[in-house]
Amino acid sequence: MKVLLIEDDVMIGEDIQIALHDEGIAVDWARDGKTCESAFKSHAYDALLLDLGLPYKDGIKVLQSLRARGDKIPVLIITARDTLADRVNGLNSGADDYLVKPFEFEELIARLRALVRRVRDLADPSYRKGDISVDLHTHQVVAHGKELSLSGREWAILDALISRPGTILSRAQLEKRLYGWSGVVESNAVEVYIHSLRKKLGQDFIVNVRGLGYKVEKL
Repeated sequence: MKVLLIEDDVMIGEDIQIALHDEGIAVDWARDGKTCESAFKSHAYDALLLDLGLPYKDGIKVLQSLRARGDKIPVLIITARDTLADRVNGLNSGADDYLVKPFEFEELIARLRALVRRVRDLADPSYRKGDISVDLHTHQVVAHGKELSLSGREWAILDALISRPGTILSRAQLEKRLYGWSGVVESNAVEVYIHSLRKKLGQDFIVNVRGLGYKVEKL
């Protein structure tokens, strides 16, 4: 899973980023309402964590712009605005959930996963090719009749590819899945995890499209 966090408070943003990374969730972090809009144009996200009191463009306006152009990405508002009118306004503007600060990170993560799971429930959560099956909900991977154990970063790569079967993802896009904007990226990290996955799933499971990136076949 990869999420975009829009939060201008540095301390809160850093704490959320650490908590999500510890759960294997990749995070890009924008600190104002304008920066986040440029992020949407160049990256694909599974969910959005949105503060409301943002510099340059208020979070409600960011949300309204998002919905006006038809983007259905799950949005969880995280804010100190705690009145009933604020909650109603946020939900009526297109948010899927609303969480008031301060909150426990366990609840934030649970709500975030529930939102993403709800969207994925609308589609088949499994991917099957030959005798290999992958369940995007449970993270269960079975190959040749045996359940495989994947590391968090192996799963991040596999999840990115299987969530968009047939779509070529560049090395840079896959690196973002591993580390987010601020992470230190080892030069051969993607190749290392692709190689590891191929050893477990078979050499032809992940296709290398020369000069462009990697994909899994569309079924």
